[in-house]
Amino acid sequence: MDSSNYKLYHVHGCDSRGFLESYCSDKPDMVFREDSLIFPIENLKKTFQLGHIKGDILIDLSISSIVHHLYAACEFFKHIIVLKVQDRCILELKRWVDTRTGAFHWGHAAQLHAEIEGKCKQLEDKEGKVRSALQHVVKCDLEKENMIEPIDLPPADCIISAWLLDAISKDQDDYIRYLRKFSRLLKIGGHLIIIGCSEATYYIVGKDKLHVFTYDEEFVRKALVGEGFIIDRCEVKERTNVSDLIDYKAIMFIAAHKEKLV
Repeated sequence: MDSSNYKLYHVHGCDSRGFLESYCSDKPDMVFREDSLIFPIENLKKTFQLGHIKGDILIDLSISSIVHHLYAACEFFKHIIVLKVQDRCILELKRWVDTRTGAFHWGHAAQLHAEIEGKCKQLEDKEGKVRSALQHVVKCDLEKENMIEPIDLPPADCIISAWLLDAISKDQDDYIRYLRKFSRLLKIGGHLIIIGCSEATYYIVGKDKLHVFTYDEEFVRKALVGEGFIIDRCEVKERTNVSDLIDYKAIMFIAAHKEKLV
């Protein structure tokens, strides 16, 4: 079946807890640990440790209610503002931020960060820092010219977008249109970090099969350059796990900075 016939993340919705359990948990049968957890954590750590990506505001535009990609960022930004398209993702994320009963357990991701950074004794402090920085979770409308209307935010120093562009873009034009909207939230000289899966067509959450935009590294590079970005770093890891939940070929990490307005 053509992926255009699958459900769309931002239109039909997605079970946020189901997504986390399938792709980000510490369950023995969760086969995506290397790609969905370790690869982003390692590359974010390396990128932020260079010291040139920092500031007051980081905006996160990512799929579901994931937070593991923000552990590395909390050391370099005063405020993390998370934008979500679904109410259920907001509720799931706030449950973790407020340490409520039944919140998704991210301890395994925090442990990975601590081990990679060599700071295992600071595990609780790391989770506390993320929660303190992540106090603004806001619903956005991707189809509005100003996604966060009526909120008025100062331009961000950095935007992280993990797997969201993959899930919301129906085709190349859609990807570039959303990329342009994301870019408008970023100051000149600010940094954009994109994490995504190349050459995928679908992913499964529970009983739902959802659309993924099919692209490769060359397309993303051209899209970023076309929108006024200079690419600083690109890492691609070929898939090694075996699962029918999603059919991607590789996972990609790209860090770029915004040189000009387009």
